[in-house]
Amino acid sequence: MILLACAVLSLGFGIEQHGWKDGWFDGGSIILAVFLVVVVSAVTNFKQSRQFTKLSAKSSDIKVEVVRDGRRQPVSIFDIVVGDVVCLKIGDQIPADGVFLEGHSLKVDESSMTGESDHVEINGKKNPFLLSGTKVTDGFGSMLVTSVGMNTAWGEMMSSISRDLDEETPLQARLQKLTSFIGYVGLSVAALVLVVMMVRYFTGNTTNDMGEREFYGGKTRFNDVMNAVVGIVTAAVSIVVVAIPEGLPLAVTLTLAFSMKKMMNDNAMVRKLSACETMGSATTICTDKTGTLTLNEMKVTEIWLSGEESTSCKQEMASNMSPIVLHLLREGVGLNTTGNVYKQSSLSVPEISGSPTEKAILSWAVFGLGLDIEEVKQKCKTIHVEAFNSEKKRSGVLIRRNHEKTIHSHWKGAAEMVLARCSNYHDKDGTIRAMNDKERRRIETVIQTMAAKSLRCIAFAHKKLEEENGQVHEKLEESGLTLLGLVGLKDPCRPGVREAVDTCTAAGVSIKMVTGDNMHTARAIAIECGILKPGEDLESNEAVVEGIQFRNYSPEERAEKVDRIRVMARSSPFDKLLMVQCLKQKGHVVAVTGDGTNDAPALKEADIGLSMGIQGTEVAKESSDIVILDDNFSSVVTVLRWGRCVYNNIQKFIQFQLTVNVAALVINFIASVSSGKVPLTAVQLLWVNLIMDTLAALALATEQPTNELMEKPPVGRTAPLITRVMWRNLLAHALFQVTVLLTLQFKGRSIFGVDEKVKNTIIFNTFVFCQVFNEFNARKLEKKNIFKGILKNKLFLEIIAITIFLQVVMVEFLKKFAQTVRLDWGQ
Repeated sequence: MILLACAVLSLGFGIEQHGWKDGWFDGGSIILAVFLVVVVSAVTNFKQSRQFTKLSAKSSDIKVEVVRDGRRQPVSIFDIVVGDVVCLKIGDQIPADGVFLEGHSLKVDESSMTGESDHVEINGKKNPFLLSGTKVTDGFGSMLVTSVGMNTAWGEMMSSISRDLDEETPLQARLQKLTSFIGYVGLSVAALVLVVMMVRYFTGNTTNDMGEREFYGGKTRFNDVMNAVVGIVTAAVSIVVVAIPEGLPLAVTLTLAFSMKKMMNDNAMVRKLSACETMGSATTICTDKTGTLTLNEMKVTEIWLSGEESTSCKQEMASNMSPIVLHLLREGVGLNTTGNVYKQSSLSVPEISGSPTEKAILSWAVFGLGLDIEEVKQKCKTIHVEAFNSEKKRSGVLIRRNHEKTIHSHWKGAAEMVLARCSNYHDKDGTIRAMNDKERRRIETVIQTMAAKSLRCIAFAHKKLEEENGQVHEKLEESGLTLLGLVGLKDPCRPGVREAVDTCTAAGVSIKMVTGDNMHTARAIAIECGILKPGEDLESNEAVVEGIQFRNYSPEERAEKVDRIRVMARSSPFDKLLMVQCLKQKGHVVAVTGDGTNDAPALKEADIGLSMGIQGTEVAKESSDIVILDDNFSSVVTVLRWGRCVYNNIQKFIQFQLTVNVAALVINFIASVSSGKVPLTAVQLLWVNLIMDTLAALALATEQPTNELMEKPPVGRTAPLITRVMWRNLLAHALFQVTVLLTLQFKGRSIFGVDEKVKNTIIFNTFVFCQVFNEFNARKLEKKNIFKGILKNKLFLEIIAITIFLQVVMVEFLKKFAQTVRLDWGQ
C-alpha cells in the first residue's frame, strides 16, 4: 500500500512536470508492476486453494455397502438415496439417517452428535434410530435410509459450521518466524537506505543524469523536492518488498499441493497437510501385517479335522468326513459369519463377499463342504451374536434349531485362543472325546506347524446347551467347548515388500511389524518380508515378543527394549498404542499403519497415522493423516520418499530466495551510501520479486523425489531449516553476485564505455540472469552436479525458458516501463 501511494504521488508529479505523454511512466510502471505481482500471486493461491478443496472433498467420499438388486455392493456415500438398505459393521460411519432393520449387538458412538461418550445400543424395540455421522463400535446389522444429505441431523448441524481449509502446518509456522526475522532485517536496511539517501539529497550530494546537483536549498522547486523524496521513499519501500520473503509461504503451498496431487497418483490420499512434511522426518514405521505386508488374498490351504490333515478344498472332501462334524461345520461357518453368499440362480456360481478372512472360509465351506448358507439359515434361529474384535480375536453365535429345545453355540477365531477354551474334540468317527494333555500338545504342534508355514490358523468349536426350566440362554459360554477342526489360511507377501523394507532400512528408518497373528506365523512372515534375517538369534536379542509380554514390562523395561523389538505378535490395539507412546518418549518420529476401529487411538497418537483405504474402517480413516488407497506397504515407502522431497524442495527455495535477498540488499545499500542512488529501480525490483516468488517457487517446488533422498538418515524434528551446507552455498553465491554487481556499479562505465543508463540496464540484466543460474544451483543442495536429472523436470526447464524470454522482452521492448535501454549482444 505504501508503494502504491508513492506510485500515485510519482504519477501526479511526473504528469505535472512532463505532461501526460511522458510523465506517467515512472508512477504508472510501478502501479502496473504491483498489479502484476498481486494478480499472479492471487491466481496461484486461488488455484492451490481449489486443489486443496477438491482433495478435501475426495477424502470425504466414503464407500458403504448397500443391498441393491439382491446383492451387496459398495456405493459412494454421495450416491445413497432414501429407501436404500445399508449394511453396517464395526468401524463403519453411518452415511445417512435411518431406522434399524435387523442385526445383533449393534452399538454406535453418538458423541459427534450428542457429546456423550457412552456407546448407544441400537435395536428394534427401544432405540431403532440411527443418525448420520455416528460410528458403529460393536456388532453388525442393516438399516433403512430415511433421509440423506443436508436433510439429516448431521447435515443440519454442519450447515451452520464453516470448515477451515487454511490449515497451517508446523513447517509453515517455522517459516513464518523465518520470514518475520528476514523482514525485520530488510526493514532495517531499507530504513538505513532511506536515511542515507535523504541526507545525501538534502546536503546537495546527489546529481541528476546531466551531472548537475539536484538540491540547491531554497532555490529548488517544491515539486522537484517532493518528486525526489517520493523517488527515495519508493526505492526504500521496494527494498522492503524484495527483502521480505513472502514467497516462502507460497513455495510451501505449491510444494504441498504438488506433492498431494502426485501422492494421490501414487495411491496415498493426504487428509492433513502437516503429514506431508512430518513423514520426511519419520524414524520408525509400525506396520500391520495383513493386507499391508501381505496381499490380503486369503485361501484355505491346510485343514486339520478329526486328526486328519488335508490340503484339498474340493467338493469330495465332505464325503470323507464324519456326518456329525460336517453338519456342525456347515452350521458354524454359515451362521457365524459377517460374509455373504449370493446366487442369482441354482445353476450360477456363488458370489462370495465379506472380509478376506470371511471370504476364504466361506469359499472353503461352499466349495469344499457343500455349504448352502440359505438352507442353514432357514433351519436355525439366531439368538445372540458376539462379533469379532481384535482384542478377543474370536466371534461366536448362539442358535436354536427349528423344532428343537437344544441351544447350540458356535465359536470361530485364533486357533490357540479357541483351543484354550476346549475340553473335548471330535475324533474321525464324530465321537466326542475328552482332550487330555497329550492330545492338546499334539493339536498345538499342528497349529505351530501351520504357523511356521506363514499360515493364519483358525479354529472352529461347538457346544450344546439345554434350556433350563424353559429359560433361554442369552449369553455364549466360552468354556467346555468341543473342537471341530482347524484351517490354515495362506496370505502371500506382496511383491516388492522385501525391497521396500530394505529401502527403509537403508534410509535409517526402522520397521516394526505389529500383528494379531501368533508368534510362529509372525516370525515366518517377518523373515519372508526381510524385517528379520534367516538364522538370526531372535531369543537373545528379544526381536520378537508377544503383546502381553510387552504390556507386562515396566515402563523402564519397555523403554530399554523397544528399539530392539522388530515384531510384536498376538498384539492388541492397546499394545500398539503402548509401543507408539514408548517410541515417541524416546524421541522417535513414529508412523503407524492401521485398519481397524480399535487402531484409532494409535493412529491419533502417532506423528503420522496411515490408514488403509481398502480394508480400513471409516473410524480408522478419520483418525489418520494419510489414507493408503491400495493397502500396500510399498505405498507407505512412497509417502516417506515424498515427505523427504517436500522438506528438501522447501530448503531449495529458502536457499534460492535468501541468496537473492542478500545480494539485492547489499548492492542497493552500498550503492545508495556511495552514490546516493540505487541501481535497481522499484519496477525492476518488483520484477525480480515476481521471478522469485512465483516462477522460481513453481520451478523448485515441482522437483520429483529421487533415490538420493532415501540414502540419507531422517531429518530430525528440531533440525534447523538452514543447514551448514545451505549457509555455505548461500553465502558463496551471494558473495559472487555482490562482487560482480558492485564491479559493474563502480567500473561498468569504464569497462564497457557506456553511459549511466546502459550501465544500470546491464546491472539489472546481470542480476536477473544471476537468479536464473541460482535456480540451477538450488536444485542440488549437497551435490556438485547441479544438472543431474534436469531433463526429468520439464516444468523447470520451461520456467527457465519463460524467465529468460520475459527478461529479454523487458529489456529490449519495454524500455520505458522497465526504465532500461536496449543492449547489444555483447552487453
